[in-house]
Amino acid sequence: MKFIDKDLLSVQEARILMEHAGEAKTALALYTQEKLDRCLWAMLEAIRGCLKELAVESAEETGYGNWQDKYRKNCLVWNQMSQSLKGMRCVGLVEENPGSKTAKIGVPLGIIAALVPATSPVSTTLFLAAISVKSGNAVVFAPHPRAGRTVQKTVKLLAMAAEAAGLPQGAVSCLGTVGKEGTAALMGHPLTSLVINTGVPGLLKACRESGKPLICGGIGPSPVFIERTADVKRAVGYIIASRSFDCGTLAAAEQYVVADRQAAAEAKREMLSQGAYFMNEEEEARLIGLLGPNGSRETEYMGKTAVWLAQKAGFPVPEDTKVLVSQQTYITDFNPYSGALLCPVLVFYIEDDWMYACEKCMELLVNESCGHTLVIHSENEDVIRQFMLKKPVGRILVNTPAAFGAMGVTTDLFPSMTLGGLTAGLGITSDNVSPMNLVYMRNAAWGVREIPGPEAFDDGGTGRMEAVRAGADMSADQNAAAVRDENRKEDTLDVAGLLKAVLRHLED
Repeated sequence: MKFIDKDLLSVQEARILMEHAGEAKTALALYTQEKLDRCLWAMLEAIRGCLKELAVESAEETGYGNWQDKYRKNCLVWNQMSQSLKGMRCVGLVEENPGSKTAKIGVPLGIIAALVPATSPVSTTLFLAAISVKSGNAVVFAPHPRAGRTVQKTVKLLAMAAEAAGLPQGAVSCLGTVGKEGTAALMGHPLTSLVINTGVPGLLKACRESGKPLICGGIGPSPVFIERTADVKRAVGYIIASRSFDCGTLAAAEQYVVADRQAAAEAKREMLSQGAYFMNEEEEARLIGLLGPNGSRETEYMGKTAVWLAQKAGFPVPEDTKVLVSQQTYITDFNPYSGALLCPVLVFYIEDDWMYACEKCMELLVNESCGHTLVIHSENEDVIRQFMLKKPVGRILVNTPAAFGAMGVTTDLFPSMTLGGLTAGLGITSDNVSPMNLVYMRNAAWGVREIPGPEAFDDGGTGRMEAVRAGADMSADQNAAAVRDENRKEDTLDVAGLLKAVLRHLED
């Protein structure tokens, strides 16, 4: 019986994939935007008819969420990529300004090492492949072990279609032997230009140790504030729809509801009427016992419905329950809800006014959600502005559901499955990641003025410099005359100062 070391095999495969990606990178450097776009549209067309099948497979393989919501998510991403990437220029001449005689040329970064989560494997893979090809980069995927088969199938479909349209082999590829060692080898490879970690927190340390530039698309348990002027019914509907979608696995979905006291009673009534179940102390203790206390999470209970969780924890809830809610007063050091809960569970707080709510949200952002996303429901523009200016967060959403607003479905943010955050100081951007995050800009500029004369560098006095600046449009003779006038003024001032000093000396 032959023994095969899976870890070594994964590392070796990673090295081979990176070598092929390196060859593809050289070829892609010569591609025009138009040629890249032909490959992109071929990818999108090829996978369009497989989105439902892949949604079913991903739900079955991972055990997270439900295939219906995953199919909706796949379709949303497909539609968004088709619309938002059309006409966008990322490489070559991106911008030209005849007035200032400047230009910007987009240059691909090279090779992207992309880490794909188990929660949204198909939509994330489709998104990252699309923006990589659009921006002329090669991309090598490292799937979460729980989603390896689904990601590999998705990448194979995309790569075959793109290569048939002219993309070089190796430009879109995926680890077949999935393991931490292989993923680490991808990230730390000398040819790797950028690492994108979309919602794989267990590999953040390895990402940091790779020494490569990192885009960290984190999963943030987002606070949402319902202010007293809000349309409470609409706000609650958005919150529950967002939190329950795909069993609470979307990156920016609300986890903490902070209600203004004047709106709290109505908010609670609406939550109850729209599918929320408020747990008592015993039920809550049972749920925490199931999920794991103080931030530790049992992954087998992530991505499950509220009804399933309640049954597993041992207490009954109505069959139409969409979210489980724990009403809390304080944020304690021992907080069982710290960190992201990838399941339809909400924590409900009540604060006296928007200023106290502001402090509560700050505490939640700093201590628990790592500055990912914050939502406010309000019609008070002053309060909204205060939240916009003060919160240490990657994105603030107003009167919209967090999960859909953050990924650009219900807002005009760039449609993205990789939402940059401020997670533990990691990552180089808090943007909704786009193809423009995968290129650097080469600047070109034409000369528009002559070299300034020596007088422009004379620091003998501000008056002289102002004269030079004021005379920037004068002829050479006029400019020289202006400088001589300034010199005479300074000389006059010097003489007057000297006479005053002599008179003071005589008086003494």
